[in-house]
Amino acid sequence: MKIIVGITGGIAAYKAPELVRLLVKAGHEVRCAATGHAMQFVTRVTLETVSQHPLYSDLFASGGTEHISLKDWGDLLLVAPATANIIGKVASGIADDALSTLLLAFSGKPVIMAPAMNCEMWAHPAVQRNIATLKSWGIRMVGPAEGELACGVSGVGRMAEPETIAAEVENISTSNFQLSTQKWLVTAGPTFERIDSVRFIGNYSSGKMGFALAEALAEQGADVELVTGPTHLDVSNTRHINIHRVESAREMYAAATELFPQCRGAILSAAVADYRPAECANHKLKKNGSEGMHLDLVQNPDILATLGSMKQEGQTLVGFALETDNEEANAQRKLEKKNLDYIVLNSLRDKGAGFGVDTNKVTILSRDGHRTESPLLSKHEIAQLIIQTTT
Repeated sequence: MKIIVGITGGIAAYKAPELVRLLVKAGHEVRCAATGHAMQFVTRVTLETVSQHPLYSDLFASGGTEHISLKDWGDLLLVAPATANIIGKVASGIADDALSTLLLAFSGKPVIMAPAMNCEMWAHPAVQRNIATLKSWGIRMVGPAEGELACGVSGVGRMAEPETIAAEVENISTSNFQLSTQKWLVTAGPTFERIDSVRFIGNYSSGKMGFALAEALAEQGADVELVTGPTHLDVSNTRHINIHRVESAREMYAAATELFPQCRGAILSAAVADYRPAECANHKLKKNGSEGMHLDLVQNPDILATLGSMKQEGQTLVGFALETDNEEANAQRKLEKKNLDYIVLNSLRDKGAGFGVDTNKVTILSRDGHRTESPLLSKHEIAQLIIQTTT
């Protein structure tokens, strides 16, 4: 694997050469990127010697585009130590030096940070908020550990040891690309069913869960066909995710049924409208005195059931269920009726789960009777759990 080790200006930077040595010894190709403050603790000669590559530390040394060429080169970006400063910069979208610019450009690929700072800094609400933000984006944290700190006190804030960090890299290198030969279909977002030229029937789905699933599949090397209803969201991993934007349930049905035969599996998280107006006016319908409006609704095609009937041996089909009563029993019936391998049960009863939020809580039911229940997690973490359980 091609690894970029980012080094920032903390006393723990003295451990960076040993970390690079361990990674090279494990067979990885390593390049280093350092901030100006990091150079107060470790020298260019040391980093270039242990990595056998030139150090990237000057944003403008090669015309100001090296953050792009390095991003294209690397498979993983590891920041050790990660100070409160670099954590705050990334969480706020600030890019004012070589490493922070590289971090913002390094989208769609795994990033690991090994935080290191004073224990009071680590506990500060701003730092914890920034850590939570980065985790919700899928950035992994290793540590910090508890122990004696450079300032003479003991507490949580010590950078994890190089051996611990290297072991986490090995975990990613052996599992992160396990889907690299596979193509997956994901559906996301709502569908809009037109009443007239300005009105529609829809729902509150934001698409966040489906987009998180697509990103998580791409992180593991899969090529993803993402069919999404109307949403403002976009993907960061454009290399592995191909977006098909649709509006109605019939358009999503057409796209999904065309793409599914080419795919190893499908995860259908879209909140598809069950019904649509029987007729759609090509103009805005006007109020007619005091009379109400009556809509005749007809049933939309069932995407999940159709893919269940199309499914071939070796394909995996995962559906979603949003229930308010008899939740697991209804989800289990849906799994069996539509020939699914897994069904992910959402519940609106848990605060912070469901439509329009960045967190979720799910129960995954499998055809063979297994049951996996999650706590409230970010949707990216939920996506990783779903993929770990179903692929």
